[in-house]
Amino acid sequence: MNRRDLLATAGAFFASGALAHAAPLPRAKVTLGDEVFLRETWRELKGRGAGVITNQTGVTSRLVSIVDEIRANSAIRIKAIYAPEHGFRGDRTAGAYVPSYTDSSSGLPVYSLYGPTRHPSASMLDGVDVLLFDIQDVGSRAYTFISTMAYAMQSAKQYGKEIWILDRPNPVGTTVEGPVLEPAFESFIGLYPIAMRHGMTVGELAKLFNDHFGIGAQLRVVRMEGYDASMIWPDTGLQWVQSSPNIPDWETTFPYLCTGLIDSAGVNNGTGFTKPFFYAGMIGLDPNSLARRLNDRNLPGVYFRPAAWSPIAGFWQGKELSGVELVVYDPRSFLAIRTAVEILVTVRDISPRTIDIKKATSLDRDWGTASLREGLVAGASANDIVNRWTASTQDFRLLRNRYALY
Repeated sequence: MNRRDLLATAGAFFASGALAHAAPLPRAKVTLGDEVFLRETWRELKGRGAGVITNQTGVTSRLVSIVDEIRANSAIRIKAIYAPEHGFRGDRTAGAYVPSYTDSSSGLPVYSLYGPTRHPSASMLDGVDVLLFDIQDVGSRAYTFISTMAYAMQSAKQYGKEIWILDRPNPVGTTVEGPVLEPAFESFIGLYPIAMRHGMTVGELAKLFNDHFGIGAQLRVVRMEGYDASMIWPDTGLQWVQSSPNIPDWETTFPYLCTGLIDSAGVNNGTGFTKPFFYAGMIGLDPNSLARRLNDRNLPGVYFRPAAWSPIAGFWQGKELSGVELVVYDPRSFLAIRTAVEILVTVRDISPRTIDIKKATSLDRDWGTASLREGLVAGASANDIVNRWTASTQDFRLLRNRYALY
């Protein structure tokens, strides 16, 4: 093609408006709870004031904010927004203080549920009759959005409000893995005795919290349509919105369930680097030995590649680390919690002085049990440690089934 033809082709391309509009998103296979609400359930508000607990993940399948969609319907009286950890826009790092403020786009007050209080107070709920919860979870007990939901349910009960959960998929499916939280280790990253990998949607969890754990709020779950319990995220046809700074895509939800549990033992998990949660290692660890031993375990769905990295942010910034990269080639069969135990046991065996497991620390809080640390100290195998949780995990699996909606 000569220069004249090239220019003519380019001119025709721009004249056609080919760049004026983005191609439409592919149609999702699942109708989200917020879409069912926007289509029909909103009418049952009957003029009552609504407050929305949401963040950047609270969007429709067309990636439109639930707040914007509600504001476009003049018949819905939206009174306030409530922001969880990481903030309404998702721009706060893990554990960072989230302030309350007035949203410049909507003019609505945005009340922080990760600031001075984590429960909506009476003043925050002034004029609100129904709380709507629309946040994407990742399937881990330790992810704080479900604790925010539980606290909001408690406040709804206390102040005589209704709470509606606009249900969303569990991106990692219905697989259940222990340990089940022991009451002595209750915290904001684990309020109730559920399994670490709970296998439930937020709507199902809300029913479990409300009924079995006795919150007793006026609860309504707005169910999804087209969702099947066998689905993991890519089966839904939905687009992933970064749920927190270190979970930029749905693929990260699987290793997060695993290596998100090892950092409190002193093992870096890749946070502060380019692929958070896809790494496991520390200073001076032999990556080839770690990879070989872990691959010899034939763990389902994952391969371990010897790796070296240097975090660009956080506690480990600038340190030269070595260990393994997790290549999760089959997320459906990947046993995240089992793999986390295998990593810690293997690190202990090849470099026992490098991990901090001697005393009760945040490791117990993160796992919701002292049995992992005790097993590591005692020299127990991964099988022995995991087998200690079998009975309680099975009991939770049966309990979970009672609240399944799909």
